[in-house]
Amino acid sequence: MEKNLSWHNHSVDQKFRAAIKHQRPCLLWFTGLSGSGKSTIAGVIERRLAARGFHTYLLDGDNVRHGLCRDLGFTAADRVENIRRIGEVGRLMSDAGLVVLTAFISPFRSDRDLVRALLPAGEFIEILVDAPLGECERRDPKGLYKKARAGMIPHFTGIDSPYETPINPTIHLRTDMSPPDACADQVIDHLVHHGFIHQSSKVTHV
Repeated sequence: MEKNLSWHNHSVDQKFRAAIKHQRPCLLWFTGLSGSGKSTIAGVIERRLAARGFHTYLLDGDNVRHGLCRDLGFTAADRVENIRRIGEVGRLMSDAGLVVLTAFISPFRSDRDLVRALLPAGEFIEILVDAPLGECERRDPKGLYKKARAGMIPHFTGIDSPYETPINPTIHLRTDMSPPDACADQVIDHLVHHGFIHQSSKVTHV
């Protein structure tokens, strides 16, 4: 890092930003194979939270590749850098007092641990979105598994590149056994139970 740089602490801090939003910030990190249901569940949760007046932002794997990470390819080094950038953005958004949701395969524990280390203790919530490879291939919403099996996508997670399952995820969702709404219930219950959000009767259609 450039030696002439220093971190500037502002008078409006994370605690203040979170207080005016009536929530505790956190980073919900959804990890799992392609087709496991990460984006779907994250989307359901964000809609529910936003409808109740909570302040959220969802970072999705494909979306960030259109802008923030458009200069990155899919080499091993580029994939690590992709997750690092998302982690830094998630940290800044959490510092802004938001409940941040991310949906990325993020197959390697070291990359997820790198992001975890960026945030204060307890703010990184690792959510394993778990479905058997066969089920993910059956869904194959983007046709990626078919292309990977045909050799058109090298180093595809679950086919010719490994996925390192979280050893002790904060939340474990079995999407082959529960529908998205039930999985969303599990995550929201966790947020309420641990004081990140409060129960609210206010509902606005989104």
